[in-house]
Amino acid sequence: MALLTLMAFAFYLGRRRSLTVVGGRSGVKNLHSLPAYYGFYTALWAGLPALLVAGLWLSFEGSIITTLVVDGLPAEMRDTDPGRLGLLVNDIKNLASGNIVSAHVDETMQRAADHLNELRSVGRMALGVVVLSIALAAGALAWRAIGPKMRARNRVEFIVNGLLIASSLIAILTTVGIVLSVLFESFRFFHKIPLTDFLFGLEWSPQIALRADQVGASGAFGAVPLFAGTLLVSFIALLVAVPIGLMSAIYLADYAGPKLRSYAKPVLEVLAGVPTVVYGFFAALTLAPAIRNLGESVGLVVSSESALAAGLVMGVMIIPFVSSLSDDVINAVPQSLRDASYALGATRSETIRRVVLPAALPGIMGGVLLAASRAIGETMIVVMAAGLSANLTANPLESVTTVTVQIVTLLVGDQEFDSAKTLAAFALGLLLFVVTLGLNIVALHIVRKYREQYE
Repeated sequence: MALLTLMAFAFYLGRRRSLTVVGGRSGVKNLHSLPAYYGFYTALWAGLPALLVAGLWLSFEGSIITTLVVDGLPAEMRDTDPGRLGLLVNDIKNLASGNIVSAHVDETMQRAADHLNELRSVGRMALGVVVLSIALAAGALAWRAIGPKMRARNRVEFIVNGLLIASSLIAILTTVGIVLSVLFESFRFFHKIPLTDFLFGLEWSPQIALRADQVGASGAFGAVPLFAGTLLVSFIALLVAVPIGLMSAIYLADYAGPKLRSYAKPVLEVLAGVPTVVYGFFAALTLAPAIRNLGESVGLVVSSESALAAGLVMGVMIIPFVSSLSDDVINAVPQSLRDASYALGATRSETIRRVVLPAALPGIMGGVLLAASRAIGETMIVVMAAGLSANLTANPLESVTTVTVQIVTLLVGDQEFDSAKTLAAFALGLLLFVVTLGLNIVALHIVRKYREQYE
C-alpha cells in the first residue's frame, strides 16, 4: 500500500513538473507528450524497480532464513539425515508461528524458533527500507529527467510493451513447466510399466498388493477402459447438449422476441453457475434411481451407477456452453446475408439452414469443442453417478469411470510418489493432454476450412 501510494504521488509530481517546465497549461503545446505521460513515466520508475527487488527478495528470503537457522543449530542436530532435519526445521517453523509441533519442545528448539522470528522481523524491516529507498531514488531520477523534449509517451509505451511481453512469457513458461513436470513423472512411470501395456491394456487395477502371491500383485495399468468410459460419458453428454443448446441458440437468435430473449438467455446461462456437486447429487439421488426403475420395469438390468445417468446430467450442465457461444456467433452473422436470402425467396428456416448455420459453423464448432473439453474434464458428476469401476463396455446402463476420476483417486491421501500406482496419475494426465490437443488440432482445421469458404 505504501508503494502504491508513492506511485500515485510520483504520478502527480511528474505531471506537475511537465507543466512547470513549459510555464503552465498554456505551454502544453511545447511538450512532446501529454502531461499524463510524464506522470505515468515517473510512477512506473518509482514502482517497477522496487517491485522487482521486492519479488526477488521474497523469493529467496525464506531459503536464506532457513539456512541461517539451520547453521545456528548444534552440530549433532545438523549432522543427521535430510528427512529428520527437514522434520526438525518444519517443527521450528510451526513453533515460531504458534502452531502444533510433532516433537517435544526443548530449549534448543525454542531458541531456534526465537531466532527465526527475529530474522523474519529484521527481514521485513530491511525489505521495507530497501524497497522504499529504491522507489524514492528511481522516482527522483525520473522526475529530474523530465523536460519539454523528453519522449515520455514513447518511453511509457516501451515499458508497457515490455510488461505485456513479460506477462506473455510467464503464461508460456507456466504452460511449459506444467507439461515438463507431467512428462518427467510420466517417464518415471513408463520405466516401471511398459508403454504398450498402458496404451493397449484392457484391465485397470492399480492396487498395491499386500503379499507377493496375491492376485494382481504387480497391478494392471491398462488405460483403455478409462478412456472408453470417458468417451462414453462425454458422447452421451454431447448428444444431450449439442442439439438442445444449438436449437435454443437458433430460437433465441432468430425467433424469440427481445423481451423473451432478455429473460430466457440469463435463465439458461444460470445452469453454468450451478456447482457440479449439485448436479452430482441430482444424478445420484434422482436420475440414477429413476433410470434403474424404468429399466427394471421393461426387463433391463441397470446398474445403480450408470454412464447414462452421468452423461445425461453432464449434458444438461454443458448446455449453456453450446447455447451461449452459438447464440453469440449466430447473432454475429451479418444481417445482409439474411436479407439477401429472403430477397431470393427463401423462408426463415431455409435461411437458417443454408446461410446462417454454414456462416456460423466455425464459432459453433468452437462452442462444441469447449463443451466437449468440459465434459472430458468433469470429475464430480462421474464419481457420484457413474462410479469408480473401470469396466470396458459400450453399454450406457453399466457402471464406468473416467480418466479424471482415476487421477483424483490415485492422488487422494498420503501417497508415495515412487510407486507405479501414484505415477500412473501423471501418465493418465499426459495421455489426456495429448488426446485433447489432438481434438483441438482437428477442430482448428475444420474451423479454418469453413472460415475460408464463407468469409
